Formats: sequence, structure tokens, C-alpha cells
Amino acid sequence: MPESIYDIAIIGGGVNGCGIARDAAGRGLRVLLAEKDDLASGTSSASSKLIHGGLRYLEHYEFSLVRESLKEREILWALAPHIIRPLRFVLPCHRAMRPAWLIRLGLFLYDHLGGRKKLKASRMLDLRKDAAGTPLKAEYVRGFEYSDCAVDDARLVVLNALDAASRGARIKVRTKVTGAVRQGDNWQITLQERGSGQSERIKARVLVNAAGPWVGEMAAKSSGSGTASSSLRLVKGSHIVVPRLHDDSRAYILQNHDGRIIFVIPYAEDFTLIGTTDVDVPGGPGKVEASAEEIEYLCKAVNIYFNKPLSSSQIIWSFAGIRPLYNDGGASAQETTRDYVLDLQGAGRPAPLMNIYGGKITTYRELAEDVMGKLHDCFPELKGNWTANRPLPGGDFDCEGFEDLWRGFSERYPFLPEALARRLCHAYGTRAGLVVDGAGDLAGLGPHFGAGLYAAEVKYLQDHEWARSTEDILWRRSKLGLYMSPEEVAGLTRWLDQPQSQNPGIRQGNGVRPGNTGKG
Repeated sequence: MPESIYDIAIIGGGVNGCGIARDAAGRGLRVLLAEKDDLASGTSSASSKLIHGGLRYLEHYEFSLVRESLKEREILWALAPHIIRPLRFVLPCHRAMRPAWLIRLGLFLYDHLGGRKKLKASRMLDLRKDAAGTPLKAEYVRGFEYSDCAVDDARLVVLNALDAASRGARIKVRTKVTGAVRQGDNWQITLQERGSGQSERIKARVLVNAAGPWVGEMAAKSSGSGTASSSLRLVKGSHIVVPRLHDDSRAYILQNHDGRIIFVIPYAEDFTLIGTTDVDVPGGPGKVEASAEEIEYLCKAVNIYFNKPLSSSQIIWSFAGIRPLYNDGGASAQETTRDYVLDLQGAGRPAPLMNIYGGKITTYRELAEDVMGKLHDCFPELKGNWTANRPLPGGDFDCEGFEDLWRGFSERYPFLPEALARRLCHAYGTRAGLVVDGAGDLAGLGPHFGAGLYAAEVKYLQDHEWARSTEDILWRRSKLGLYMSPEEVAGLTRWLDQPQSQNPGIRQGNGVRPGNTGKG
């Protein structure tokens, strides 16, 4: 069988890799993306779930990064309004930390750097009168409020992959790149599927290394040099999820004594997400989880501000991810740039290699455009930028029109409980009908596994979104693992493990729960 030839082969199924695949496929290029695990199984599903400018980066004079991030907020909101929503943040003033005048100056820049149009401007708060002060200690009497956006990070990755595939890209999950060597004018790349062990060789004109924490390892293997790893600084960020700490719909941004800030964010209706940390990771990436020290750090930070004490015993779920930052020589992990760096090796020659360091979820789309710009010499007839104006799958409705979308969906499927209809609209947008189409009542959705998850949705995730395992479904495509009992999770796992002859239309999964999570 002849080897398949692609214009671009991409290593890594995180937000950067899938964003590049979407952008390139939409320009008419032949694209293959290989991910050794599931889409968004690494750093891209372990974020603070925000599309934000990065208020604290102003202190490090990263004005360009903040400006570009702020510009992207409303662009991304318009592209995927089902999974991205505006979120107001409350910043209580602490007398021992940043003075109010400095915060006011920072928020003035934050309001004006990025061309804000629809998001609300910042304002000062009297916490003695505003509801935002209710859960806080009495000493916090003054604060500020500003806008950013919340996002379902793993779904953002999947939607980019879904759109890339609809434009002709080949998305290979659970497929490891075991070899990549230059051969003539192309890369010869060996792929190996996990599970079956089946191997395949392909050729590509360009190799893009978007392997996240493994970018240094893959760069060294592909270039034959170990120097690439010296450009990488691995920094762990950990988060905890606890029962909801406050009734207000706003999030909090808390100043800590070490100069860091901590987010306290309403999450999945009934919970609060708290993070993050900045901890250097020596050596290469391995198993990653929130340490006892990080959990204590986060709890202490919250307890400086909130009336109700928080302890580790209240944690429902914890997760951690490793940020593959570009090593710019910063004295601490906190001071290391969050901007991305594109390292193009072999520019102007056949078979170039593009290594991607750093970056934020907020800037993934701009990063993809920059990658394509740097590869222009390889593809001189390349079509121009296009992703800023084309919605992601399910996002083709007005960014302020979610309630209209939900009402229309509920009228078409009146048998769906309100909470389930809302969740499906938030997850799938205008594609929500594909999940339930053909059902005339709840029984028509098939077996119910718990927390509003029916077999029809599981089948949709398998057929359209590359989901295979319990973990894929409960902790990346959704966060329903927060609500399901161990018995319900086991029931889903048994269902996935049934042979197709006994369970038509449902593919097998490996039934693995997240290694770095737990239910209390």
C-alpha cells in the first residue's frame, strides 16, 4: 500500500494542535493530526476554564500578550457562545497588597487595550452594600469588578478537531508518533495505534510539533539534537473543586501574599473551582496531580478572604496540568512568560519542523494563524486568514442569544427536563438536536446512566467526537463525573465494555477513570 502524503502532520491533540489543524484544513491543505491519548487529555483540559486577558500579566509588562488576549475574548465568544460565556470578576482590595490606585490603573488599561465592545467595563464596588461582599470577611470593604469569559476548555479542543475533520483533516486519537525522519523533501512519519498496535507510515511536507509538555522530547527526537529541551520550562498548575462557596454568579480574583492571584469561580452549577498554582516541574512530564502542599496553599488563600473556612476535606475533585512554557530566564515560574514562541527549524528548505512552546487557551486561534503565516513559503498559494469569522460547530447563533436557542430546543423536544435541555444546549449548541433526534420521549434516548446522561448522548460522543472511555465521556466531553456515583460510573463502564453484537452502535471503551481525580 502506498504511503499517504499530507501537507502538514501535527503531533498533539491539545488546543494548539487542533486549532492549527482547523486553520490549515480550512485553507485547503491536507492535514493529519496524531494524539497519543484522547483529545485535550493533557494541559488543555486542566486550565482555569477562562478566556481572559490575564490582568496580572500587566505587572510583568506583557502588554502585547494582554492586548492580543483581550482582543480574542470577544472573537472566541462569538465563535462558540454555547461553551463560552461572559463572567464578571470581583477583586477585593487588601490593604497589605496592591494599592487601589494601581488596581484602578490596571483595570483602565484592561478595559481599553483590547477594543472591548460587548463585555461590560470595570467598576468600583462597596463590598459593605454589594452582594459580592456577603461571603467575604468584614474587613474587605472595597473592591473592583471587571469582565472576562469562562469556557469549557476540553470542549473547545474537541470542537476545533470536529471542524477540522469536517474540512478534510484526518484526526487520529490514541495514536502515537513513534518515528519522524526527514527523507528527501518530506517527513517520513510512523504512527502506531494504541490498543491494536497497528502501525502506519505517512509522508508530510511539514511537521508541526504541538505536543505540549512533550514538545521538547519530540523536538529532540525529530531534530536529532537535545538542545530543544533547554527552551522549555515545565510549570504545574493545580486546581480544586469544592461545593459551591457562594450564591453570587460572579467569580472572585484574590490577591495572595506571595504576589500570585487565585481564582474562585462558580463551576458546573453546584460547585466552585479554585486555582491555580505555579510549581516548577523538574525533569520531564510524568503523572501529574495536585500535591498536598498545593491544596493547602489554595485553601489558605481562600481562607484569607472568605467567612466560611475551607479545608481539604471538602474537596470533590482535584486536577493538575503542566504548562509547556518557553524558558525566557524568568526567576520564578510565576514570572515566566505565558506568550507563545514558534520555533521554525529548516525554514526555506524542504521538510521544515515547527516547534510550539507556551501559549494560552485564549490565544490558540491567533497562534494557529501565526503558524500558517510562518509556513507561507512552504505553501505560497495558501488562502488567507479565515477563522475569526467562522463559528465553531454548534456556535452558529448570536453570542447573546442562548436563551432563544434553549427555548427553541425545548419546544422541539418538550419531553426533556429543563436542566437536561440546558446542558445539551450549552454542550452542543445548534447541534444539540443531533444528540436526541429520533426520540419521542426519554425512553427513546436509551438507558440512563445517571446525572442526565443517556445512551443516545454516549453514542453521539462516540460517533462524532472520538470518545471511547468512561473518562473521555465523564471528565472531558462533560463534567458529569462530578455528579455520578461510583455505581453509576461502573454501569457506564460496563455498557461501554460490551461487545458491539450485544450493544449495537456503542463502541468499546477502556473504562478508565481519571488518574488524578477523585470523588469525595
